[in-house]
Amino acid sequence: MYLVTDRGLSLGRDLEEVVLQAVQGGVTLVQLREKEIDTRAFIALGKRLKAALAGTGVPLLINDRVDVALAIDADGVHIGQSDMPYEIARRLLGPDKIIGLSVETMDEVVEANALDVDYVAVSPVFATNTKTDTLTPFGYEGLRRACSLTRHPICGIGGMNAETVGEAIACGADGVAVVSAIVSAPDPMTASKNLKTIIDNELDKKRLG
Repeated sequence: MYLVTDRGLSLGRDLEEVVLQAVQGGVTLVQLREKEIDTRAFIALGKRLKAALAGTGVPLLINDRVDVALAIDADGVHIGQSDMPYEIARRLLGPDKIIGLSVETMDEVVEANALDVDYVAVSPVFATNTKTDTLTPFGYEGLRRACSLTRHPICGIGGMNAETVGEAIACGADGVAVVSAIVSAPDPMTASKNLKTIIDNELDKKRLG
């Protein structure tokens, strides 16, 4: 279960507070996503969040900005189709950092098979206000087909909540990326626990065949 931050949807709460509650509830990966702040502020925020996550075992990824990831020695980056090319990002970050890639069409799913990314994120599964710069939603059928075409671990993002995460896992996704269902919840820890239970139940069904 992958948390993507959004301070604008966090009900005025501190970023670190929301993220740590989510981690206590079962989040296993955090992506710091910031679109509106300058580089200096992004680095400062990243340093604070990295310090808050220290000792939890939960990796911190930076959205888009390889320079910010390098500046704070984050665990990796998540890049989109219009961001720095994967090959350059890998050369700058080295072999041990995590690099995830958004894929917005079936062609991009297939093209990503030529790259040694650590995972791909199908974006979006469903239309959402937190991701307005994407193409036609994949839906469950598109997610299922993408899972059959990729050689990488795959997560679904976009409209992932208590009503959708179970079916996304059933379609073949290895995980889901969640934004508002956690950061806008009155109790992020409880919301995360509930989502984690749904995800774990579906993963158990898949393991049992």
